[in-house]
Amino acid sequence: MSFVDLFDSGEHLRNLGHFAAIVNLAAIDGEINELEEVQLQRFARKLNIDESEYTKVLKNPSSFPIQPPNTVERRLERLHDLFTIIFSDHNIDEEEAELIKKYAIGLGFSEESSKAIIKRSVDIFSGHLSFDDYRYLLNKD
Repeated sequence: MSFVDLFDSGEHLRNLGHFAAIVNLAAIDGEINELEEVQLQRFARKLNIDESEYTKVLKNPSSFPIQPPNTVERRLERLHDLFTIIFSDHNIDEEEAELIKKYAIGLGFSEESSKAIIKRSVDIFSGHLSFDDYRYLLNKD
């Protein structure tokens, strides 16, 4: 096995763990609804999850551990994905809020920084942006 193959398989395992976290968040409030299912299929394509892996993860998402990325940028991207699935039904409930805290810490954020990132992310995803934030996001490259 070449070095590239080792890297690819490691990245794929990280993607499987991340997809499983997304599935856990989608399923925490009961059945996976139609909007969540659409998002899950998009994430599966994005993360190169094939059909058999998709089925295995849906059956038992807790059997795929989180493997945090090495960079803050990738951690934020993963957290963004998690918020995308949470807000696919346009709100965050208490169970999802508790689970996202655990995932943020599992991704490598400290407890304190994860609280700040989560609060800000909830504000952004729920549309509670100040005008300054709105202007900043519009003007950002």
